[in-house]
Amino acid sequence: MPLRGNKGEWSEVYVFLKLLAEGRLNAADEHLNVNPNIFYPIIKILRQESSEQKQYCLNGNIRILDSNNVQLLSIPITEFVEKSRLLLRKIKSSSGRSLEFPEIELFLSNIFVNKLTADTSDKSDINIVVHDLTTGRQPLLGFSIKSMLGGKSTLFNPGAGTNFIYKFINNSGNAFYVEEFNNRTYRYSSDNNISKISYRLLEMERLGFEPKFFKIQSENLQMNLELIDSQLPLILSYIVYYKYKTGVSKMSELVNLLNNINPLRFNFANGHPYYEYKIKNFLTDNALGMTPETVWRGVYDATGGIIIVKEDGNIVCYHIYNRTEFQNYLFNNTKLEQASTSEDESNPGNVTESAPKPYKFGWVYEEEGEFYVKLNLQIRFI
Repeated sequence: MPLRGNKGEWSEVYVFLKLLAEGRLNAADEHLNVNPNIFYPIIKILRQESSEQKQYCLNGNIRILDSNNVQLLSIPITEFVEKSRLLLRKIKSSSGRSLEFPEIELFLSNIFVNKLTADTSDKSDINIVVHDLTTGRQPLLGFSIKSMLGGKSTLFNPGAGTNFIYKFINNSGNAFYVEEFNNRTYRYSSDNNISKISYRLLEMERLGFEPKFFKIQSENLQMNLELIDSQLPLILSYIVYYKYKTGVSKMSELVNLLNNINPLRFNFANGHPYYEYKIKNFLTDNALGMTPETVWRGVYDATGGIIIVKEDGNIVCYHIYNRTEFQNYLFNNTKLEQASTSEDESNPGNVTESAPKPYKFGWVYEEEGEFYVKLNLQIRFI
């Protein structure tokens, strides 16, 4: 069966080939530029497919060893240089969600690569043994790969469990009819090119309803966030609500909005960056291992950090050793994005039967006489 995949999946193969071709992994500053003072010479790359592991060692040529250190093949580095350049051209010039590159596939088969993505049980997409010039050691590091060659990569994936639930407190005492409200606000926002969710939140407040964070739909996600910081669920609830209410999506701008409003009433007298610090820790833990539905124990899966494939094909990394640059990059280069609400146009406030992503958020609903809204959290690289 031919290898097929999107640009992100082919980018993982590109990183594999290009790192073997160049023999080094360059670190980036907080602006995604190469930091000339930090790089990691590559000793070998380990790749797992099914139950077999291969070692791709740099030693003049690329020597391919099996798990018993028996050499299977030795290939000139020039072939990896040529194929990585060819693959980059193919990725950049192609369109579509399912791409095939037969000339690359033949080379991959010859070097025992039969899948676009290596088999992993964690967030690491590639495992590299590097020479650490600072310590002299040769650690095995796992990196997550994010590519800018296709669509922008997702940092925090959405799901039904990533809904933040808010209760509306009726301070007006007036009667409220959910179906009529959802239908009216849907039509109004559609006719006036206004986000229906934003309009609904503003309209609820205009009608005298006060929004209060209730809970996160996934209990596991709520506990994961509390492990990072006990106040993080509440902080993120404000960020999510302000995103949908105001339309501001960039993470750094939303945190600046929190600083100005200061809903948790932190003491800024000495300049402590409360919101920024806590959000940076959240982004870091999410980038290096935390997922919504797995118990987070604070142990990083991606023990190296993140590898970024830039639009020009150059590759840089953020190593967890360089935590400040890494966190600044995450903070300044991520945004909240709206997943599909799957709302039924003919019956606003209800999910379509055929919706592929029925996260069921963005409209007001009623339970036991109380009114609620769900707002979904998704974070993507800018």
